[in-house]
Amino acid sequence: MQFLSKYIKKYWKMFSLAVLFLTFEAISDLLMPTIMAKIIDVGVAGRDISYVLKMGGVMLLITLFGALAASSRSIMASIVSQNFGTELRSDLYKKIQSLSFNNLDRFERASLITRLTNDVTQVQVFANGLMRIFVKAPLIAIGGLFMATRLDIQLAVVLAVVVPVVAVFIVMNLRLGFPRFARVQKALDRVNGVMREYLSGVRVVKAFNRFDVEINKFDQTNEHFMEQSVAAARLMAVFGPAIMLTVNLGIVAVLWIGGFGVNNGTIQVGSIVAFINYMTQILFSLMMISMVFTMFVRAKTSSVRIGEVFAEEDQLTWKEENHVVESQKGRIDFENVTFFYEGSSDEAILKNINLGILPGETVGIIGSTGSGKSTLVGLIPRFYDTTEGTIKVDGEDIRGVNPKRLREKIAIVPQKTTLFTGTVEENIKWGNEQASMEELIAAAEIAGAHEFISDSPEGYLTRIGQGGVNFSGGQKQRLSIARALIKNPEILILDDSTSAVDVATEAKIKEGLKKYAKSLTCLLIAQRISSVIDADKIVVMDHGEITGVGKHEDLLKGCKVYQEIYQSQMGKEVR
Repeated sequence: MQFLSKYIKKYWKMFSLAVLFLTFEAISDLLMPTIMAKIIDVGVAGRDISYVLKMGGVMLLITLFGALAASSRSIMASIVSQNFGTELRSDLYKKIQSLSFNNLDRFERASLITRLTNDVTQVQVFANGLMRIFVKAPLIAIGGLFMATRLDIQLAVVLAVVVPVVAVFIVMNLRLGFPRFARVQKALDRVNGVMREYLSGVRVVKAFNRFDVEINKFDQTNEHFMEQSVAAARLMAVFGPAIMLTVNLGIVAVLWIGGFGVNNGTIQVGSIVAFINYMTQILFSLMMISMVFTMFVRAKTSSVRIGEVFAEEDQLTWKEENHVVESQKGRIDFENVTFFYEGSSDEAILKNINLGILPGETVGIIGSTGSGKSTLVGLIPRFYDTTEGTIKVDGEDIRGVNPKRLREKIAIVPQKTTLFTGTVEENIKWGNEQASMEELIAAAEIAGAHEFISDSPEGYLTRIGQGGVNFSGGQKQRLSIARALIKNPEILILDDSTSAVDVATEAKIKEGLKKYAKSLTCLLIAQRISSVIDADKIVVMDHGEITGVGKHEDLLKGCKVYQEIYQSQMGKEVR
């Protein structure tokens, strides 16, 4: 939980001030029974009404002082806890964004959402409670013990028995509760995971009428979450009544011993009343301490889970910035590249890849599903680092380049199109926020998107629904291409990004790209040979290996894998 040190350093002064006001509030509460004892033993017993009124006035002043302290404490607690929670959530979000794909792959996406929301809230609530009641409870308990012992040493024997028994219950609560609440949070992760999966695939569920399957899946997960929550709550429910029973038995013992003391004249009535008040205060403070430990267990579980994210060290490292050779701009070299996904003991995804791509070249990459095409281009912007071998961009080993600087040169249209809630203009300007309207329209025209955007009633101000639900697959792909083009990159990667458009539209996009891509390196990943047939060179991949590199005609003559793809798609024998 080292991540908390930053916030402790920042907020300890206001936290301490809140605890100081809390201490004043606790002192005010602790003084009341003693004053009440004096009113009974001196004022009432001696029928001294002036003494009763005087001490009553003192009680009112102390109550007012305690109320002011409580109000100040509440205001400060709210300020500190809300600022702390907001900053922690923001820092955690930034940390998640800074991690490489390798780091992120160690966490389920639903788990990260739970950590960012529920877990942060648990820690924030505990921090708020510390400044409200959690510190007050032990202060009242310790103060009550001191004041009660000071009143009468005979009655204090009862406390010597009650307090250790309650302490045992609290320790048991802590030891047994932590693992149970850890299981509760994991169960909540699974609930979020099922819900996230359903929402992302809701169209498929509706198309296949699989509502019953999804409902059963959610019910099972939800039931498991309920079982874990009930198991934790059932355990916690045992300790509260046990503590209350112990303290109430202590109060009975005080009344028993006190009765004999009053008869013998060794104990005054006011002392017994005050002692019972202190016992009641101790009871509620011990109950509160028990609740504190319950909440501490939950907060500790959550803080451990948050700490796991903060403890992740980004695996992407780089050296000082190097000078880029101008003549090398847009050049890409793969040298003996082999790649495994972390934790995978299966066959390598890429095997001994050697490939040189010259500045300004348009290179088509083709191969069957699972041949490693997307993985190959995903290594260029350092989404992952190679397991073996070297990749160079502009003549530099990318492992020595700041990923931010590297990615500024590259624009990618991924296989899975992603649009964000907002306007069409805002989505295209993701590639370049400073782009003018003329540049935006030019990029949209090359991508074949300008026509359907203009046909919309609001044009470029048309709102995009979540995930782009109000656009077709082909339209989303064209918007993504426009977003990449407006960036004016040195390297453009199109990962099967025209698969959802018709052949005529694809031909228009390719024609526009030819003019646009004269000065940049363009990588086209495709399933269809027609998409890459006129590329400067075509790279053929099969089972993570390059089986052929060359122009269409050369590959038809000398690459068996390319011949098979051509024959399956064109329905013609290779001659």
